[in-house]
Amino acid sequence: MLNLKFIQDNPELVVEKLRRRNFDAEKVVESITELYRKKNKLQGQADQAKSEMNRISKEIGILFREGKKEEANTAKERTSELKDNIKQFDQQFTEIERMVTDLLVQLPNLPHDSVPLGKGEEDNEVVTSAGEIPQLTENALPHWELAQKYNLIDFELGVKITGAVFPVYRGKGAQLQRALINFFLNENRNAGYEEIQPPLVVNEDSGFGTGQLPDKEGQMYHVTADNLYLIPTAEVPVTNIYRDVILDAKDLPLKNTAYSSCFRREAGSYGKDVRGLNRLHQFDKVEIVQVAHPEKSYDILNEMVNHVAGLLKKMELPYRIVRLCGGDLGFTSSLTYDFEVWSAAQQKWLEVSSVSNFESFQANRLKLRFRDEGSKKPQPAHTLNGSALALPRIVAALLENNQTDEGIKIPKVLVPYTGFDLIDSVSK
Repeated sequence: MLNLKFIQDNPELVVEKLRRRNFDAEKVVESITELYRKKNKLQGQADQAKSEMNRISKEIGILFREGKKEEANTAKERTSELKDNIKQFDQQFTEIERMVTDLLVQLPNLPHDSVPLGKGEEDNEVVTSAGEIPQLTENALPHWELAQKYNLIDFELGVKITGAVFPVYRGKGAQLQRALINFFLNENRNAGYEEIQPPLVVNEDSGFGTGQLPDKEGQMYHVTADNLYLIPTAEVPVTNIYRDVILDAKDLPLKNTAYSSCFRREAGSYGKDVRGLNRLHQFDKVEIVQVAHPEKSYDILNEMVNHVAGLLKKMELPYRIVRLCGGDLGFTSSLTYDFEVWSAAQQKWLEVSSVSNFESFQANRLKLRFRDEGSKKPQPAHTLNGSALALPRIVAALLENNQTDEGIKIPKVLVPYTGFDLIDSVSK
């Protein structure tokens, strides 16, 4: 959530920056600033009424002691009027604050100056590419056919048990999943991240704190009886560890990693390429989250980008890093880098990670603050997160890119985790 005072002091700048996201904020910002002015005016009237009431309250006792009963009673009637006025002011303040909040949550985060102009993913900027694109034989198979051939993933069984795009992993397919999770977690821990095992459901306050609610309510699975939400990413519960917390600057940055299943309704995505593992309602992901000092958050963003790139290099996957344009930028992000791996059989790039700096946007909603040494006033921290990594499309690329006539080769770095270096027969 954007800072209210910043909007009030810089309305033209806010409108201009949000145009980079193709978001017309002019009317919303005008409404916010008008309500802000109205609240300040009411505050002045309320302060004047409280001051008068305090002054009269002190005079009443004096008037009674001096025998001026009639004047004292008149003063008491005036204090009653002032109390009613103050109560009305408080009610108006509450209503204005509700209206301002309703407007504030409509505004996305301000994009970083480096965010490219553009309307959608076709306008994203490729920052770098790495790795060798594999050349497959003519009889190469897409991952969903490889999964069936080697009995790694049963998509139809998932339909029977739950519904479409809830796959069942089995045999070496399940072992590969577990190997990737352990590999990612270990690499993250070695990079200084504390491992967290978070709940898979969160309350409404947690969803609001990280910006999923109300913006992405339609994408989340809602447990209506308990008013809880299945998490779309471990970012939500892990970042909410720091909701309503004031940190010491000396303790920053705080680094956490977590594995979780993720649940997304993917409303409106039907009709897109949903074959195999390309788009799922439930999938596994390992997340990294940092809470940082504002002066260092972009250095930390670069550090996180390099860390994710290192994971892909170790798995020998060709990848590219893409800087998202304004029209493709997530609601809460100031700057996002997407990682895409090459899917050799499908002949296209698949997104496997997003690494983002939210600056103070989430922190304002979370009331997550820190205090510099020697300072009495706390200020919002910066939050960052990234996928390190999301499994489904990693698995798709590993299966497709490493298929040979002998079977599917496992990257050397994963062999200690899988216990096998080749998938060459029906998985058991």
